[in-house]
Order: sequence, then structure tokens, then C-alpha cells
Amino acid sequence: METLATLTARHAGPGRIEWIGLRPKRLEGMTSVETAELLESGLKGDHARPGKRALTLIQAEHLPVIASLAHIAEVTPETLRRNLVISGLNLSALRGKRLQLGDALVELTVPCAPCSRMEAALGPGGYNAMRGHGGWCATVVTPGMLTVGTPAIPA
Repeated sequence: METLATLTARHAGPGRIEWIGLRPKRLEGMTSVETAELLESGLKGDHARPGKRALTLIQAEHLPVIASLAHIAEVTPETLRRNLVISGLNLSALRGKRLQLGDALVELTVPCAPCSRMEAALGPGGYNAMRGHGGWCATVVTPGMLTVGTPAIPA
């Protein structure tokens, strides 16, 4: 019989960076980019907070779930204001674990709670539509370049 540690360390395969976004200033619109430099403090050009919230990630698979719960046709990454959209991995299974993104390494720290702005962005009930699907915050272990299409590999 396999141990819980073995089971929680195994993933079906790597994920992938699907989208990268920068928030130049608080409350400003998002800028979508193909590549970005990840510094110890977060993405260069983003107003991120250093430490456990230096980078924010959300699962691509949660975008249609949030849209469905908010009773809208579609939710775009820009609307949710997360830095990275990752497909193919259950990010919740990586809490407290590391994720290799090209030559960069991050550690998922805490769930990224929705902010009150989601009511305006998604409509009435938008805040609750995101609860449990808002993504994750991460700290930067090893800086590096991030590019859309790069594999996201549990480390």
C-alpha cells in the first residue's frame, strides 16, 4: 500500500503557464504579456507584495467554474487580477509545495482570497462565485524568466 506522502507527491503530468499578467499599479488594469521576469519580490513591472504574496496563480480549469457560479458567459484572467493562469495541475494539491516554472521556482503559500472588487467585476454574487476558486499566492524561491507555454512542474 502506498503512503499518503507518495500519493500527494504524484501528479498526472506537468501543468503549463497559459497566461501572464502584470498589474502596474494598484487598481489599474492588467497588462497581458508573453514573458516576464520573476524577481524575488514578484514579477518585474507588477505591484506585487514581497513575501508569501509575491506571485498569484489561478487554475485555468477554474475560470469556467467561476463564470458558471457568477451566471455569466465567460471570465477572463484580466478580470480576476491573478499573475499566472496555470492549466493541467490541481494547485490546491500544491499548498506548501514548490512549483518549477522554467528556471524559476516558487512555493505556494496561502489561498488567494477574492477581493470586494469581484462584485463589480463579475456582478452580484461575484465574490462568492470566486470563494474556493480564487487561486494561490506564492513566494519566490528562485527568480527567473517566465514564458507562456512553459511547463509548470511540481518540484
